[in-house]
Amino acid sequence: MDSAPPNANRLRSLADGERPQERMARHGVESLSDTELLAMVLRSGTRGHDVLTLAGELLARAGSLGQLLRWQEADFCQLKGIGKVKAMQLVVVFTLARRVLQEEKHAGLAPHLETPAQIADYLQPHILGLAVEKFWVLCLNRKNRLLKCVEITSGTATNSLAHPREVFREAIRVGATAVVCAHNHPSGDPAPSAPDRAVTRQLREAAQTVQIELHDHLVLGAKAADPLGLGYYSFRAAGLV
Repeated sequence: MDSAPPNANRLRSLADGERPQERMARHGVESLSDTELLAMVLRSGTRGHDVLTLAGELLARAGSLGQLLRWQEADFCQLKGIGKVKAMQLVVVFTLARRVLQEEKHAGLAPHLETPAQIADYLQPHILGLAVEKFWVLCLNRKNRLLKCVEITSGTATNSLAHPREVFREAIRVGATAVVCAHNHPSGDPAPSAPDRAVTRQLREAAQTVQIELHDHLVLGAKAADPLGLGYYSFRAAGLV
């Protein structure tokens, strides 16, 4: 871990040849600390606020690199020395990181999505950093392997979730035999609301009409905000699908 206080002028205190770019050139990127990696991305600080100090303050404010995956442009702009352009660049960097994590995690064979835990684990990279509510339909084949994951709606938590017509249109298009529906709660609490329950009933009835199984409907949140410690709510596990 980085031991210097985040408000020290750390760049000036480094000996010649020990600055992040110089050490990376000699020893490789793995030789750099988290703060030094952030400094390389930031590239420059401001007058009286060097880039290494700025990177240290950013990491201290977030708590870890992982937490920065959740930050939005406004979060970065709260730090002196990070303007709108630099904030947008950081959002791009961490969005790319989320997408790489998602691809690496599910590379190769189409994921097998049968249990609520498997489904929640697959969708975890999708919900990182989201400040709005989104709704996805996961189209499955007969062996519960993913054919396609489609985002149906995106908006505020007060918007309606999704119309069954939109959900099953995608399933029919790819020849799915079952679907999993999922949406996130930006608050982190996955407890279903009355609209969540209502749309689940609509989806269940529509599934019977089109003869495509509604395998589950998950509400995704965060383990820390879930009294059960799961980080998700499964309507199937609750006996409501």
